Amino acid sequence: MKLLVTGATGKLGSKIVEILLKTVPASQLVVSVRNPEKAEGLRSQGVEVRHGDFDYPQTLDDAFAGIDRLLIISADGDTDTRIRQHTNAVAAAKRAGVKFIAYTSIANATESRNLMAPPHVATEEAIVKTGIPYSFLRNNWYLENEIGSIQGVLSGASWLTSAEKGKVGWALQQDYAEAAAAVLAGDNHENTIYELSGPLLTQEELVGALSDVLDKEVSVQLVSDEEYGKTMRDLGLPEHVISIVVGIQQSIRNGSLEVESNDFEKVLGRPLTPVREALRQIVKEIS
Repeated sequence: MKLLVTGATGKLGSKIVEILLKTVPASQLVVSVRNPEKAEGLRSQGVEVRHGDFDYPQTLDDAFAGIDRLLIISADGDTDTRIRQHTNAVAAAKRAGVKFIAYTSIANATESRNLMAPPHVATEEAIVKTGIPYSFLRNNWYLENEIGSIQGVLSGASWLTSAEKGKVGWALQQDYAEAAAAVLAGDNHENTIYELSGPLLTQEELVGALSDVLDKEVSVQLVSDEEYGKTMRDLGLPEHVISIVVGIQQSIRNGSLEVESNDFEKVLGRPLTPVREALRQIVKEIS
Protein backbone atom coordinates (compact mmCIF):
# COMPACT_ATOMS: atom_id res chain seq x y z
CA MET A 1 0.00 0.00 0.00
CA LYS A 2 1.59 3.25 -1.17
CA LEU A 3 0.37 6.59 0.19
CA LEU A 4 1.28 9.89 -1.45
CA VAL A 5 1.02 13.45 -0.13
CA THR A 6 1.33 16.37 -2.56
CA GLY A 7 2.81 19.69 -1.45
CA ALA A 8 4.66 17.86 1.30
CA THR A 9 7.12 20.67 2.01
CA GLY A 10 4.37 23.24 2.65
CA LYS A 11 3.12 24.19 6.11
CA LEU A 12 0.18 21.78 6.12
CA GLY A 13 1.84 19.06 4.06
CA SER A 14 4.93 18.87 6.25
CA LYS A 15 2.76 18.46 9.33
CA ILE A 16 0.74 15.69 7.67
CA VAL A 17 3.86 13.76 6.67
CA GLU A 18 5.32 14.13 10.15
CA ILE A 19 2.14 12.65 11.62
CA LEU A 20 2.00 9.81 9.10
CA LEU A 21 5.58 8.81 9.87
CA LYS A 22 4.49 7.98 13.42
CA THR A 23 2.06 5.29 12.25
CA VAL A 24 3.00 4.35 8.67
CA PRO A 25 6.29 2.73 7.64
CA ALA A 26 8.41 5.22 5.72
CA SER A 27 8.71 2.65 2.93
CA GLN A 28 4.97 3.04 2.26
CA LEU A 29 5.05 6.83 2.15
CA VAL A 30 5.72 8.89 -0.97
CA VAL A 31 5.74 12.67 -1.35
CA SER A 32 5.29 14.74 -4.48
CA VAL A 33 6.98 18.15 -4.46
CA ARG A 34 7.88 20.84 -6.98
CA ASN A 35 11.40 21.12 -5.58
CA PRO A 36 12.78 17.75 -4.41
CA GLU A 37 15.81 19.43 -2.86
CA LYS A 38 13.52 20.90 -0.20
CA ALA A 39 12.46 17.37 0.78
CA GLU A 40 15.92 15.95 1.48
CA GLY A 41 15.05 15.73 5.16
CA LEU A 42 12.17 13.39 4.29
CA ARG A 43 14.34 11.34 1.97
CA SER A 44 16.83 10.85 4.79
CA GLN A 45 14.00 9.35 6.86
CA GLY A 46 13.29 6.75 4.18
CA VAL A 47 10.41 8.56 2.45
CA GLU A 48 10.40 8.32 -1.35
CA VAL A 49 10.58 11.82 -2.83
CA ARG A 50 9.19 12.38 -6.33
CA HIS A 51 9.12 15.48 -8.50
CA GLY A 52 5.55 16.55 -9.19
CA ASP A 53 4.51 19.95 -10.47
CA PHE A 54 0.81 20.69 -10.93
CA ASP A 55 1.70 22.93 -13.90
CA TYR A 56 3.42 20.05 -15.75
CA PRO A 57 1.14 17.00 -16.05
CA GLN A 58 3.95 14.75 -17.30
CA THR A 59 5.70 15.10 -13.94
CA LEU A 60 2.51 14.05 -12.19
CA ASP A 61 2.26 10.87 -14.27
CA ASP A 62 5.63 9.80 -12.87
CA ALA A 63 4.87 11.08 -9.38
CA PHE A 64 1.57 9.21 -9.04
CA ALA A 65 2.68 5.93 -10.66
CA GLY A 66 1.96 2.94 -8.42
CA ILE A 67 0.17 5.02 -5.79
CA ASP A 68 -2.83 3.51 -4.02
CA ARG A 69 -4.04 6.40 -1.84
CA LEU A 70 -3.45 10.04 -2.72
CA LEU A 71 -3.86 13.25 -0.73
CA ILE A 72 -4.12 16.34 -2.91
CA ILE A 73 -3.42 19.43 -0.84
CA SER A 74 -4.99 22.47 -2.47
CA ALA A 75 -2.46 24.77 -4.11
CA ASP A 76 -1.98 28.51 -3.72
CA GLY A 77 -2.71 31.08 -6.41
CA ASP A 78 -5.61 32.80 -8.10
CA THR A 79 -8.83 30.99 -8.98
CA ASP A 80 -7.96 30.11 -12.58
CA THR A 81 -4.49 28.90 -11.65
CA ARG A 82 -5.76 26.68 -8.88
CA ILE A 83 -8.52 25.16 -11.02
CA ARG A 84 -6.03 24.38 -13.79
CA GLN A 85 -3.48 22.90 -11.40
CA HIS A 86 -5.98 20.83 -9.44
CA THR A 87 -7.58 19.54 -12.64
CA ASN A 88 -4.14 18.45 -13.84
CA ALA A 89 -3.57 16.56 -10.59
CA VAL A 90 -6.95 14.83 -10.68
CA ALA A 91 -6.52 13.78 -14.32
CA ALA A 92 -3.06 12.39 -13.53
CA ALA A 93 -4.49 10.41 -10.62
CA LYS A 94 -7.04 8.87 -12.97
CA ARG A 95 -4.36 7.97 -15.52
CA ALA A 96 -2.19 6.45 -12.80
CA GLY A 97 -4.97 4.20 -11.51
CA VAL A 98 -5.00 5.72 -8.03
CA LYS A 99 -7.59 3.92 -5.89
CA PHE A 100 -8.51 6.69 -3.43
CA ILE A 101 -8.23 10.50 -3.42
CA ALA A 102 -8.47 12.72 -0.36
CA TYR A 103 -8.64 16.44 -1.04
CA THR A 104 -8.36 19.48 1.24
CA SER A 105 -11.41 21.54 0.33
CA ILE A 106 -13.26 24.41 2.04
CA ALA A 107 -16.21 24.54 4.41
CA ASN A 108 -19.58 23.85 2.80
CA ALA A 109 -17.87 24.06 -0.59
CA THR A 110 -20.74 23.43 -2.99
CA GLU A 111 -23.03 25.93 -1.26
CA SER A 112 -20.39 28.43 -0.24
CA ARG A 113 -20.28 32.15 -1.03
CA ASN A 114 -16.70 32.29 0.21
CA LEU A 115 -14.15 34.11 -1.93
CA MET A 116 -11.98 31.00 -1.89
CA ALA A 117 -14.70 28.48 -2.81
CA PRO A 118 -14.70 28.29 -6.66
CA PRO A 119 -11.46 26.27 -7.09
CA HIS A 120 -12.63 23.79 -4.46
CA VAL A 121 -16.02 23.34 -6.10
CA ALA A 122 -14.36 22.68 -9.45
CA THR A 123 -11.89 20.23 -7.94
CA GLU A 124 -14.53 18.28 -6.04
CA GLU A 125 -16.53 17.96 -9.27
CA ALA A 126 -13.47 16.78 -11.19
CA ILE A 127 -12.72 14.12 -8.57
CA VAL A 128 -16.30 12.82 -8.53
CA LYS A 129 -16.26 12.54 -12.32
CA THR A 130 -13.23 10.21 -12.23
CA GLY A 131 -15.25 7.57 -10.39
CA ILE A 132 -12.36 7.13 -7.95
CA PRO A 133 -13.45 6.76 -4.30
CA TYR A 134 -12.78 10.02 -2.49
CA SER A 135 -12.92 11.95 0.75
CA PHE A 136 -13.39 15.70 0.78
CA LEU A 137 -11.83 17.33 3.82
CA ARG A 138 -13.77 20.56 3.95
CA ASN A 139 -11.47 22.60 6.15
CA ASN A 140 -12.98 25.63 7.82
CA TRP A 141 -10.30 28.18 8.82
CA TYR A 142 -6.80 27.80 10.21
CA LEU A 143 -6.31 29.70 13.46
CA GLU A 144 -2.85 30.46 12.08
CA ASN A 145 -4.55 32.69 9.49
CA GLU A 146 -4.99 35.17 12.34
CA ILE A 147 -1.30 35.38 13.27
CA GLY A 148 -0.98 38.85 11.74
CA SER A 149 -3.82 40.15 13.89
CA ILE A 150 -2.42 38.41 16.98
CA GLN A 151 0.99 39.98 16.35
CA GLY A 152 -0.73 43.35 16.07
CA VAL A 153 -2.39 42.82 19.44
CA LEU A 154 0.93 41.82 21.00
CA SER A 155 2.32 45.11 19.70
CA GLY A 156 -0.48 47.04 21.39
CA ALA A 157 -2.92 47.43 18.49
CA SER A 158 -6.65 46.73 18.50
CA TRP A 159 -8.12 43.73 16.68
CA LEU A 160 -9.40 45.15 13.41
CA THR A 161 -12.27 43.52 11.51
CA SER A 162 -15.11 44.29 9.13
CA ALA A 163 -16.61 40.80 9.53
CA GLU A 164 -19.28 42.04 11.99
CA LYS A 165 -21.06 39.08 13.64
CA GLY A 166 -19.94 36.45 11.13
CA LYS A 167 -18.86 33.21 12.81
CA VAL A 168 -15.84 31.03 12.00
CA GLY A 169 -14.95 27.45 12.96
CA TRP A 170 -11.28 28.10 13.70
CA ALA A 171 -8.91 25.23 14.54
CA LEU A 172 -5.18 24.68 14.64
CA GLN A 173 -3.46 23.59 11.44
CA GLN A 174 -2.08 20.67 13.45
CA ASP A 175 -5.62 19.40 14.03
CA TYR A 176 -6.41 19.68 10.31
CA ALA A 177 -3.17 17.82 9.57
CA GLU A 178 -4.04 15.01 11.96
CA ALA A 179 -7.47 14.67 10.37
CA ALA A 180 -5.99 14.48 6.87
CA ALA A 181 -3.44 11.87 7.97
CA ALA A 182 -6.16 9.79 9.61
CA VAL A 183 -8.28 9.78 6.45
CA LEU A 184 -5.39 9.05 4.09
CA ALA A 185 -4.06 6.13 6.13
CA GLY A 186 -7.36 4.89 7.60
CA ASP A 187 -10.22 2.68 6.49
CA ASN A 188 -13.87 3.30 5.62
CA HIS A 189 -13.46 6.83 4.29
CA GLU A 190 -14.53 6.10 0.71
CA ASN A 191 -16.96 8.65 -0.79
CA THR A 192 -17.17 10.76 2.36
CA ILE A 193 -17.42 14.48 2.99
CA TYR A 194 -16.12 15.77 6.29
CA GLU A 195 -16.99 19.29 7.43
CA LEU A 196 -13.97 20.00 9.61
CA SER A 197 -15.08 22.96 11.71
CA GLY A 198 -14.20 24.01 15.22
CA PRO A 199 -16.65 25.67 17.64
CA LEU A 200 -18.24 28.64 15.91
CA LEU A 201 -17.03 32.00 17.22
CA THR A 202 -17.43 35.63 16.22
CA GLN A 203 -14.38 37.87 16.02
CA GLU A 204 -15.34 39.33 19.40
CA GLU A 205 -15.57 35.87 20.97
CA LEU A 206 -12.19 34.86 19.56
CA VAL A 207 -10.66 38.07 20.87
CA GLY A 208 -12.28 37.41 24.26
CA ALA A 209 -10.45 34.07 24.36
CA LEU A 210 -7.23 35.82 23.33
CA SER A 211 -7.73 38.36 26.12
CA ASP A 212 -7.92 35.48 28.61
CA VAL A 213 -4.74 33.95 27.23
CA LEU A 214 -2.84 37.25 27.37
CA ASP A 215 -4.46 38.23 30.67
CA LYS A 216 -5.22 41.68 29.33
CA GLU A 217 -8.16 43.40 27.71
CA VAL A 218 -7.99 43.44 23.93
CA SER A 219 -10.28 45.85 22.12
CA VAL A 220 -12.08 45.02 18.90
CA GLN A 221 -12.36 47.76 16.29
CA LEU A 222 -15.30 47.18 13.94
CA VAL A 223 -14.76 49.03 10.65
CA SER A 224 -16.12 49.11 7.13
CA ASP A 225 -14.53 47.15 4.30
CA GLU A 226 -13.15 50.44 2.95
CA GLU A 227 -11.53 51.30 6.28
CA TYR A 228 -10.20 47.77 6.63
CA GLY A 229 -8.66 47.93 3.17
CA LYS A 230 -7.14 51.35 3.85
CA THR A 231 -5.51 50.09 7.04
CA MET A 232 -4.07 47.08 5.22
CA ARG A 233 -2.78 49.43 2.51
CA ASP A 234 -1.17 51.63 5.15
CA LEU A 235 0.52 48.54 6.57
CA GLY A 236 2.13 47.97 3.17
CA LEU A 237 0.10 45.10 1.75
CA PRO A 238 0.12 44.93 -2.07
CA GLU A 239 -3.08 45.98 -3.82
CA HIS A 240 -3.93 42.47 -5.07
CA VAL A 241 -3.56 41.11 -1.53
CA ILE A 242 -5.80 43.85 -0.10
CA SER A 243 -8.68 42.73 -2.31
CA ILE A 244 -8.22 39.19 -0.99
CA VAL A 245 -8.07 40.08 2.71
CA VAL A 246 -11.10 42.37 2.36
CA GLY A 247 -12.89 39.59 0.46
CA ILE A 248 -12.15 37.20 3.32
CA GLN A 249 -13.76 39.62 5.78
CA GLN A 250 -16.81 39.76 3.49
CA SER A 251 -16.87 35.96 3.26
CA ILE A 252 -16.88 35.67 7.04
CA ARG A 253 -19.57 38.32 7.32
CA ASN A 254 -21.85 36.53 4.88
CA GLY A 255 -21.74 33.37 7.01
CA SER A 256 -19.80 31.17 4.59
CA LEU A 257 -17.67 29.72 7.42
CA GLU A 258 -20.57 29.30 9.84
CA VAL A 259 -20.68 25.52 9.49
CA GLU A 260 -21.55 23.52 12.59
CA SER A 261 -20.30 19.94 12.60
CA ASN A 262 -18.76 17.29 14.87
CA ASP A 263 -16.96 15.60 11.95
CA PHE A 264 -13.61 16.86 13.24
CA GLU A 265 -13.92 14.91 16.48
CA LYS A 266 -15.19 11.84 14.64
CA VAL A 267 -12.20 11.80 12.30
CA LEU A 268 -9.64 12.61 14.99
CA GLY A 269 -11.09 10.22 17.55
CA ARG A 270 -10.50 12.87 20.20
CA PRO A 271 -11.73 16.35 21.15
CA LEU A 272 -10.45 19.28 19.14
CA THR A 273 -7.73 21.41 20.75
CA PRO A 274 -9.67 24.01 22.79
CA VAL A 275 -9.45 27.51 21.35
CA ARG A 276 -7.68 29.00 24.38
CA GLU A 277 -5.06 26.26 24.35
CA ALA A 278 -4.68 26.72 20.58
CA LEU A 279 -4.22 30.47 21.00
CA ARG A 280 -1.74 29.86 23.81
CA GLN A 281 0.34 27.67 21.49
CA ILE A 282 0.35 30.28 18.74
CA VAL A 283 1.24 33.13 21.09
CA LYS A 284 4.13 31.06 22.45
CA GLU A 285 5.40 30.31 18.94
CA ILE A 286 5.38 33.92 17.74
CA SER A 287 6.49 35.65 20.94
